[in-house]
Amino acid sequence: MSPHIHWYPGHMSKAKRVIQESIKLVDLVIEVRDARVPRSSTNPEFVALCKNKQRLILLNKKDLADPLMTRRWVDFFKSQGMWVEAVNCLDMGDINQLRKSIIQFAGERRRIVYQQKGIYKPTRAMVVGIPNVGKSTVINGLAKSAKARVGDKPGVTRGKQWIRVHPYVEFLDTPGLLWPRAEDQTAMLHLAYIGSISDDVIDMVEVAVSFIDTLRGLYPQAIQKRYGINDIESMDGYSVLEAICLNQKWIRAGGNPDVDRGARQLLQDYRSGRLGALTLETP
Repeated sequence: MSPHIHWYPGHMSKAKRVIQESIKLVDLVIEVRDARVPRSSTNPEFVALCKNKQRLILLNKKDLADPLMTRRWVDFFKSQGMWVEAVNCLDMGDINQLRKSIIQFAGERRRIVYQQKGIYKPTRAMVVGIPNVGKSTVINGLAKSAKARVGDKPGVTRGKQWIRVHPYVEFLDTPGLLWPRAEDQTAMLHLAYIGSISDDVIDMVEVAVSFIDTLRGLYPQAIQKRYGINDIESMDGYSVLEAICLNQKWIRAGGNPDVDRGARQLLQDYRSGRLGALTLETP
């Protein structure tokens, strides 16, 4: 049985209010998603919150995702008539190309506004996304300085701050926003895998076992290559976790596998890319 996850801390309500109050001020909404789970890493409420605004879907952390699947996702979004780009927010080549695209959009809009109203106005962009998908790191790269607060834990960005990244482009960084209901437990599990849900509110062992079951169907070679476990198709997820612990010598007193340590390390290996470039969802 898969673990049931429900998480909606109080500051998420505040985050939603910040977006609702600020959306009328912006011309472009950049939604940052995790390229490994493009479907799960969106908040369904973003569509309603950002209606009537130009929208850019940014598939971040492409270096951690299966490149073939990332191309499929990009093609899928384009087929829906959406503006989409895939980036590694730590790669300045990707960030510079993204910056050029946004400046080009802003320049075209600037000319249109001047023709219509006779004034020059900067394009204001709002960066939105669920926790821990790299919103602040994207902004820092675009601004070429650490003006937005960043961190590797969900919920680091709590306030509202405008950041100028070009003479006529300004960004609004917003707090990460999950949604208040958790009917889609597959999505919630995927968010737990990538670290968008705090480890403090999940059962790490149950989530790790579920993750192993997911990998057995998609990338069984990842576990085999990283931990030297063969024939995982014939084992259940918990048995695989125990085997990983034994192979890595993560042992408790008495010789039992330290599955708590194993669960934490397994998920950290995935989040950091040490298991390989793996995408868990198909378009």
